[in-house]
Amino acid sequence: MPFIRKDDYRPPLLFRNTYVNTIYPSLARQVPDLHYERERIDTPDGDFLDLDWATQGSDKLVLVLHGLESSADRGYIKGMIRRFYLEGWDGLGLNFRGCSGEPNRLLRTYHIGETGDLDFVLRHALARNQYREIVLIGFSLGGNVVLKYLGENATHLFPEITKGIAISVPCDVMSANEEFTKLKNWVYMKRFMLSLNPKMHIKAQRFPDQYKISIPNPRNFGEFDGAFTAPVHGFSSAEEYWTRNSSLPLIPEIRIPTLLINAVDDTFLSPSCFPFALAEESSLFHLLTPKYGGHCGFYTPGKRNVYWSEEMAWAFVAE
Repeated sequence: MPFIRKDDYRPPLLFRNTYVNTIYPSLARQVPDLHYERERIDTPDGDFLDLDWATQGSDKLVLVLHGLESSADRGYIKGMIRRFYLEGWDGLGLNFRGCSGEPNRLLRTYHIGETGDLDFVLRHALARNQYREIVLIGFSLGGNVVLKYLGENATHLFPEITKGIAISVPCDVMSANEEFTKLKNWVYMKRFMLSLNPKMHIKAQRFPDQYKISIPNPRNFGEFDGAFTAPVHGFSSAEEYWTRNSSLPLIPEIRIPTLLINAVDDTFLSPSCFPFALAEESSLFHLLTPKYGGHCGFYTPGKRNVYWSEEMAWAFVAE
């Protein structure tokens, strides 16, 4: 079954605490030696996407997707792109709608199962540089988008896409959201709500004829997705939104080598986000579940500023 080359992640003692390993890299990590060039492209529905490129004339591209309320400028995205850049690859960070530092033009934004923008960006990248090989990597929400995209497009995937990698992914969205409401995650929930709720109010002000706020200050994902994400994106409820956008049921459909890395101590994830049975039954789907790592953490000391998850991603692609 799985890609078992090195699942021996042993962080320093302090980083065996899941909260330290989650929070410290998010707040403190810098990747100063990777430089982006931003490109703005208009979407077919009249919106725009901001793309952050790190190019060096390669015919290989790693396209990396960030998590909820993050951006391509975050350390974990730049660190992954940098790891591949050092091997001669071009890198591209996709900023989801409204995540690049400027509100998007439309009422709709992004969500955990929105794959249309990824497809559009892939077509744009191939038209721009005619890459011979593309690897898709996604973190958290972005990882669910990658897995869902690979599954739902399995029979007509761009042949240039050779491998997919997903890290810290709530692939069973319903149960993961239930897990996230527990007390152990209250700090993270509060942080997300402080970012999401103001965006909802801005949308209501800008599009008063299209959207009315039903819950002024949602306290969790159930309330927010029920009040905003679901109605804005055409779902009848938060539960329907979660069910229809989980990547877990689509993993068996994937037809290229794909790696999922979910740390056992990731407090964002439910037990069903560790699909051991699927990995055991598949020659294409690989699963790494290190004991430590937190959520999008995997802090690794050393002068190279390369994290364990980045080494695993590169090893998976290089083998």
